[in-house]
Amino acid sequence: DVQLVESGGGSVQAGGSLRLSCAASGYTYNRNCMAWFRQAPGKEREGVARIATGSGNTYYADSVKGRFTISRDNAKNTLYLQMNSLEVEDTAIYYCAADADLTICHFGLGYARDYLGSWGQGTQVTVS
Repeated sequence: DVQLVESGGGSVQAGGSLRLSCAASGYTYNRNCMAWFRQAPGKEREGVARIATGSGNTYYADSVKGRFTISRDNAKNTLYLQMNSLEVEDTAIYYCAADADLTICHFGLGYARDYLGSWGQGTQVTVS
């Protein structure tokens, strides 16, 4: 199994930037596909971005494309989400998730939300 711990959340003004981190422990092969999700109050959890940690192949939700960048440092066992040009609508709890099954990264973020097996506790991002 893999344990995930998010950090880096906080409060920022619109137009600002934050970088979220997700520290992973456990076997490397348990996190071949990793992703970021977010959930705003009263809304469903939605996918933000995903990455195949071996190839580095990425995919983004339309709402964050061009503003957010997902990346990973395999040596540090850490997943990142660089968020620029933040908007009030980006306010949410942000979660990272992972799974050993690389095929999850072949599908959309909705599929990933339903099939990624390991989740962190989340970190709050507030944009005002």
